[in-house]
Amino acid sequence: MSAIGLGLIAAFCWGLHDIAIRYLSRSVPLLGALLCVLIAGLVFHTGVLIALGELRLPTGPAFWLSLGSGAAFLVASLGLYHAFERGPVRLVSPIIGAYPILSLGFAALGGAAVGLDQVAAVLAIIAGVGVVASLSDRSGDPVPPRGPTIALSLLSAVGFATTFGLGQAAAALDGELPSTLLARITALALLVGIVLVRRPPLAVGRKALLPLALMGVLDGVALLAVMTAGTLDHPQFAAVASSMFGLFTIVLAWGFLRERMTPPQWAGCVVAFCAIGYLAW
Repeated sequence: MSAIGLGLIAAFCWGLHDIAIRYLSRSVPLLGALLCVLIAGLVFHTGVLIALGELRLPTGPAFWLSLGSGAAFLVASLGLYHAFERGPVRLVSPIIGAYPILSLGFAALGGAAVGLDQVAAVLAIIAGVGVVASLSDRSGDPVPPRGPTIALSLLSAVGFATTFGLGQAAAALDGELPSTLLARITALALLVGIVLVRRPPLAVGRKALLPLALMGVLDGVALLAVMTAGTLDHPQFAAVASSMFGLFTIVLAWGFLRERMTPPQWAGCVVAFCAIGYLAW
């Protein structure tokens, strides 16, 4: 499978994941929800490694790259959860979804050839996702100050770009499965440290446990898909394609939750998918 195909799998999984965040973030403690998701994701990933007989941690430079990837993933996740808690989606999704620009920059710094046509295609994807998100249903939007929401969204975008850049580099050196395992262990360990220091409320309620576990599995599949692209040509395209999670979130909400989609939003979808098709061509 190509890097773009893996990225689209990740985008679909994170789209479902973020629909759940939108509706759980106002009824369960955020850190408790994230803790459950990270634990479920680690259990899923460990199970995959055991089934394949590859339960081990990376070594050498890949070890340190994976540690950095895990720390960045926690930063990205905290920013994402807190930004979606504040909302609105039309503000949060376009900002977080702009992280492919940073991913292309990291790829260029690493020596990858990035053409102007590829940059234009990535900008078209970001614009398409931005149009879909910015025109999303505004009913019931919270109205907290926009400054902190923008800052959290930017923090999440930087965190995701760093996660994928470091994680794909580690995967290229010592395999995606052990690298992603260490990244997950790192993220979970750091979150446990935050919980021990801050002692926030963690009880999510019995009804939320199953949705949170499913979110953890979706998150596990998505992260593994993007990291796997580190061993393929143009791994940065997986990060680019995965940025369409905001578009998938809204389209899935239209399909399953009957939220309204306008003609300009559908046009944004067409632009984004045409740009993805150009990159894959």
